Amino acid sequence: TQIEIEGVIDPLQLEYTTIMQFTHYDLRQLKSGQVVEVNLAGNAANVMLMDNNNFLKYRSGRASNYYGGHVTSSVTRLRVPSSGHWHIAIDLGGYAGTVRSSVNVY
Repeated sequence: TQIEIEGVIDPLQLEYTTIMQFTHYDLRQLKSGQVVEVNLAGNAANVMLMDNNNFLKYRSGRASNYYGGHVTSSVTRLRVPSSGHWHIAIDLGGYAGTVRSSVNVY
């Protein structure tokens, strides 16, 4: 098993941060009220709808806000709360497993 390591090395602490693994869908510009349908197959997963600013925070490992959460069903639908640039991120929350996904926008 190969683990990617982000090389943040403090000479006093020798600290490493593991890069998180996630599936990303760039939904581009969406309008308020559109529905994003996420289909999952495999393990339950965290499904997060984020605006561009929050996705950039999430990707860099910082605290971010999102719509959605831990999904155990095969289909979930999220309504876009405001017009703008939106993303879907899907991760396993650090747990082992596999999940396949697809996204449709209505």
